[in-house]
Amino acid sequence: MNYHALFKNKNGKKVRVALVGVGDFGATLIDQSRSIDRISITVICDKDEQRMQDVVRDNCLESPPVMVTDIMADNVPEFDVLVEATGQPEVAAAVAEWAIGKGCHVVMASKEAGIVVGPILSQMAMQKGVVYTEVEGDQPSLLIGLNSWAETLGLEVLAAGKSSEYDFVLEDDDTLCWLGKRYQNSGMLNLWHCPDGDWQKHVARRNTVASNARFPRRTVPDFCELGVVANGTGLVPDKASLHAPLLRPVELADAFQLSGEGGLLKNTGIIDVFNCLRRSDEMSFAGGVFVIVRCENEKTWDLLRGKGHVVAQNTKTAMLFIGQHTLGVEAAMSILSAALLEIPTGALAPKPDVELIARTARDFKKGEILKITDMHHHAVAGLEPELVNAERDQASAPVPYYLATGRKLLKDVKQGTVLSWEMVDIDLNSRLYQLRKQQSDLWFQ
Repeated sequence: MNYHALFKNKNGKKVRVALVGVGDFGATLIDQSRSIDRISITVICDKDEQRMQDVVRDNCLESPPVMVTDIMADNVPEFDVLVEATGQPEVAAAVAEWAIGKGCHVVMASKEAGIVVGPILSQMAMQKGVVYTEVEGDQPSLLIGLNSWAETLGLEVLAAGKSSEYDFVLEDDDTLCWLGKRYQNSGMLNLWHCPDGDWQKHVARRNTVASNARFPRRTVPDFCELGVVANGTGLVPDKASLHAPLLRPVELADAFQLSGEGGLLKNTGIIDVFNCLRRSDEMSFAGGVFVIVRCENEKTWDLLRGKGHVVAQNTKTAMLFIGQHTLGVEAAMSILSAALLEIPTGALAPKPDVELIARTARDFKKGEILKITDMHHHAVAGLEPELVNAERDQASAPVPYYLATGRKLLKDVKQGTVLSWEMVDIDLNSRLYQLRKQQSDLWFQ
């Protein structure tokens, strides 16, 4: 695709952008915007005034945007596209709804809101004649795009997914490293190859090493992002806890096959995450995204294998990938696509097919607050994320993860229990809940 041609002669319009949230994602967008003639960030919003001042100063912006602490306040400059990057689902949902009501496009970087109410926000945007989209530069939009590219080419997508955020790096002395932590004499050197092609057993052995090292294989953001992808593509989890294997990138086409072929999967048309296993001198997958496609013509894929493509040993599947996600550096693609082409870079019409929920990994007492203990990963100690089929919201149904976090338990909950609506003191006055109710009523009548 020639992007110069794609956006050429669109009236020479400069797109006015309001950015809500100037954390890592927002800061990278502000930095990159200095080099993009077609967009102008006219207003930025953050609760932390000093952080806004710092990012404007650090980027030496010639035309500094107006800085506000409330994007919905009076006298905020006009804009065409709102980029929501707070990562706070309640705030993100309310701000997105407000912007759509104003007739502005919404680029949603806060997937935490998207997994709870993305479909209803998309529906509202269509009715208003504007675009709601996941943001390019983050995995949901990239994977939705890669999947649509493969399907447009007539390739059958058997599986799709992403690599988790931090790699498992194996050193020459058999020390396994993850996010600055080290596990010596890991035994992973002996598991570097899978000689017999039995990926279920081989992955289980690698998982044991990760467990002994106390390195996590599953994080809430991975489940959140893949849930957004599922709702935008029709792909589904193979199991609620996902497989989340430790794999070298060259192994993906072999491991993500059906169990009858020695692979991990019970079904096709699935989504999953893998933890990138590599040596320190090897290139990372960098949180990138992939699809596993069926190799219909052995001659074609033998040719592509010879050119370095990752093709399974049995030549039945191949892995195609985007080996990076670049945060706000790429976000302009979604901004320009929405404002100039009036099309999303993410899902065309997402549906609430899957739900991000929580299962207890310990006993909880009535009155406990489900407080996030790891802000970066949105993790609550004692809760494990799962992706399940969505159903109508009711007392006995699983409660969405991001509606439960931060709330009080109404009863004792035993280990191994899926949290349901009746167990959690939900804030019925929150805009996130009100939008969620509209979504449930619309799709599950």
